Formats: sequence, C-alpha cells, structure tokens
Amino acid sequence: MQQRSLFVSHGAPDILLEPGTWGSMLSAYGQMLTGIRAVLVVSAHWQTRGLTVTAAPAPETIHDFGSFPEALYDMHYPAKGAPELARHIASMLTQQGWLTSVDAWRGLDHGAWVPLMQLLPEGDIPVLQLSMPQQLNAEGAYRLGQALAPLTHEGVLVVGSGCLTHNVKEYRQKLQDDAGYVTAFTEWVRDRVMMSDRQGLLKTLEEAPFASRAHPTPEHFLPLLIAMGAAGEEARPTVLETGIQHQVLSLESYAWSVANHPDTFRAC
Repeated sequence: MQQRSLFVSHGAPDILLEPGTWGSMLSAYGQMLTGIRAVLVVSAHWQTRGLTVTAAPAPETIHDFGSFPEALYDMHYPAKGAPELARHIASMLTQQGWLTSVDAWRGLDHGAWVPLMQLLPEGDIPVLQLSMPQQLNAEGAYRLGQALAPLTHEGVLVVGSGCLTHNVKEYRQKLQDDAGYVTAFTEWVRDRVMMSDRQGLLKTLEEAPFASRAHPTPEHFLPLLIAMGAAGEEARPTVLETGIQHQVLSLESYAWSVANHPDTFRAC
C-alpha cells in the first residue's frame, strides 16, 4: 500500500491525556506507514495572507492554546525540520502560481504535533508545515491539494489537520448529551468520501445536513479537501473511525492510498 495523504481530526489538545480510540487508531495506522521521507502538515491553526512553508531545522513545539491541564504544556514533539525540502516546496508551488514564502523560525502548532504524537510518536521523520491562505475557499483548498500532489511521489506524506466537526461555542458549553447533528454530518461526509464524490465534497458546507452548525467557520474542514486533492484521482480512501470527543467534535479521519487498501481501518 502506497500512502498518499491523510486527513486527521486533531480534536481538542487534551485528547492526548486520554487518547482512547483516536490514539490507538492513529498509532496503529502510523505503524503501517513505510517509505515516508517527510511529513507536510496543513493545519487549520495557521492561516496567512499567502502561502508560507516552515524551514526551521529544529521546529519548536508551539503550545498555542490556553486553559488546559499543565501536563500538555510539558509535552514536546522532537521531529526535525527539512529546510532544503521547504525551499523545494516553495519553489514548486510558486511555479504553479501559488506565491509561497519560507519561514525559517516558526515551529509546529498543535494541529501538527498533537496528532503526530500518536501517528509518529518517535518523531524521527522530518516535519514541515504549510499555512492556509486566509481567504481560501473549498475549490481553492482542493486546487492547493492538487498542487501538492507531486510531493506524494517523492516520499512526502501530506496531512490535512482539522476536525470533521468544529463548533467552538458548543464545545465550550460542555454539552452533556451527544449532539445528533455530529453523527448526521459525519455520515454525509463519509458517504461522499467513500464514493470519491469530489463535487459533492466541495459543496459540503453548503449542502450537508447541519453544515453551518458543524462548521460555523470553514478552516477546520478545508484540510480535508486539501488532503483529497493531494491524493490524486487514482488513490482510494479509507475511513479511520476515531469517535467523538466532548460530544461535539467528530474525530473521524480519512487516508488515501493506492494499491491494496481497506475501506475501513480498525486498530487491532
């Protein structure tokens, strides 16, 4: 199986304290990854006017959140960066019309290091981040993914990091009962991912049930479209059933690969 790209729902940072099914699923899938030269993460938590790729040789672990347990602030992800690869990515994207700069100082935000702590816990594979343009829409996200597709043939795993549902207001309200809309929205998206219905997925935030409630703002959904675009049309999806956190955060994730692949991946 040749892995192309991954959309991971990173949830709230405290998921690392009780990773449960989400953690075991990412850990098991990470053990299947082979031939990975580097990881390029596009996180919902880094938006810039244009495109920027990190080129720090030893990126710091950014604790870009507040009011969480102290143990989270003691966590650090040890992966190195890849400055030469960063410059290659910036050049490649610029040649395709995406004016891209390089940031030699920025570290890894929690949209990157939180899931990677489970997916690749040793931190022995270089990690870079690519920002999302602030005005990015669904079609632009998919085109950006397509622009990244050549990297998947160079041993770079493209990871879109967001959350399949992301209503911050409801998360902060700490609902006690499961919000039914989360399941309805997740099932709608899953059906279209498994059918490779790209046009349907591009219209998710307009047509999916409870879309405006699942995503009052789009930035946590767009990484899915980036990962799908990076996979290429010949790749096929696999569902990583990773559950729901805090009643309202759907953690479902998807992987795209070629050759033999399961429709649904379950940790043993």
